[in-house]
Amino acid sequence: MKNSVKKFGQINSIEGYSYLILLFIAMPMKYEFGYPMAVKIAGMIHGILFILFCLLLVIAWKDSKWSFSENIIFFVASLIPFGTFYTKSKIKSYE
Repeated sequence: MKNSVKKFGQINSIEGYSYLILLFIAMPMKYEFGYPMAVKIAGMIHGILFILFCLLLVIAWKDSKWSFSENIIFFVASLIPFGTFYTKSKIKSYE
């Protein structure tokens, strides 16, 4: 159980950073500086990490027996900038 929760905690942070890079670095590079390749690269990386995040969320949920509402909180927090860092302490409590 702890291994799947630990992996989820790691991807939670990495996915959160990739989202911030996409929003606050790649998007301004595209729209302010005319460099659309930044969004293509950062977007692809973030997309792969988000899929991995969702997969590991389901695995950790099954292994740790989280409630459905906690699972929804983890997912919704991943959609909000800085949200994954809010849930980081909650994930640590399950490790």
